[in-house]
Amino acid sequence: MSGTTTDPRPGYQAALDQLEKLVATITPEQLSLPTPCSEYDLRALLSHVIGGIHRIAYVGEGGHAGDVVAATGEIADDAWPAVLTRARARVTAAWADDARLDAVAVAPWGEVPGRAALGGYVMEAVTHTWDIARATGQEAALDDTLAEAALAVAKFVLPAERRGDDVPFGPVQPIADDAPAYHQLAAWLGRRP
Repeated sequence: MSGTTTDPRPGYQAALDQLEKLVATITPEQLSLPTPCSEYDLRALLSHVIGGIHRIAYVGEGGHAGDVVAATGEIADDAWPAVLTRARARVTAAWADDARLDAVAVAPWGEVPGRAALGGYVMEAVTHTWDIARATGQEAALDDTLAEAALAVAKFVLPAERRGDDVPFGPVQPIADDAPAYHQLAAWLGRRP
């Protein structure tokens, strides 16, 4: 998934499938749990993830990512699955036209072909789904092939040497080569799995 020739839509839909299944299991009591994203508890992370889906939908609609905050605002404790379903419908419609994949898109990291913008959000969705699964003790339910694909994207677009300043990822964390795919992805993105 280099982001230059691959259609990221199937991978993104698979990532959203996994995310929806996980979000459907979250109880209101879990919303204050800490997550591997130290700046977010589970409620704030859900807001960020669903806000990110709206952001990439807006990009697919021809907008600039910087115009949309990657957060949902206040959501009722039991409304997260429905809010995610609506965001998914919007992003699916926004990227339905094949022409959007090669059109210039304004992502948070600059102007890129649409397929590269959406490919970055595959990595985002898969990574944050792991964060949610980790926080709720559901890592075993995750699809390793999604993590492997997201890790390939991460290594392509985010070299180990390019960290700090305006790059929102810490240094690559040490991890065994045979560690689970999600742990390798988390380590590449600066998290301690």
